[in-house]
Amino acid sequence: MVRKLKYHEQKLLKKVDFLNWKQDANLREIKVMRRYHIQDREDYHKYNKLCGSLRSFAHRITLLPAQDPFRARMESQLLNKLYDMGVLNSSAKLSDVDKLTVAAFCRRRLAVVMCMSKMAETVSAAAKFIEQGHVRVGPDTITDPAYLVTRRMEDFVTWVDTSKLKRIVMSYNDELDDFDLL
Repeated sequence: MVRKLKYHEQKLLKKVDFLNWKQDANLREIKVMRRYHIQDREDYHKYNKLCGSLRSFAHRITLLPAQDPFRARMESQLLNKLYDMGVLNSSAKLSDVDKLTVAAFCRRRLAVVMCMSKMAETVSAAAKFIEQGHVRVGPDTITDPAYLVTRRMEDFVTWVDTSKLKRIVMSYNDELDDFDLL
């Protein structure tokens, strides 16, 4: 049996619901964070806010008259920007922005892009390689797994020249040349 709460305890706990915890409602959040190996919950909330602001912006564009040249220009700019980021397809319409989810942004994270290009088996292994400094995007070495890779930069995700992993992969593929690794 539980003792009766004292007056000051009752006042402090008046607004607390012990049956429905706030954390129980975020099962989708935890599922996405596990699947895409998001280490910081703030990243998920940033992606969620970004999706919400994009949805509201798309909704405001749809409120404009259909023949308005400003609407057509803003609509094409938004869709082109989201296509260049890799979040939407090239054949996407403004109605597809309403269906935009956090997972679309998570799929553009560097660790997930590495898994899609078969540089790592799992997202967690890719995140570990990134944190250890084995991966570069273009000329820059990236150590943040939350780095978003655009469509243009997707082809430039490679191993760092001094990486031990690059040497192992090249020796496995019989492409190892000691001169290249100097």
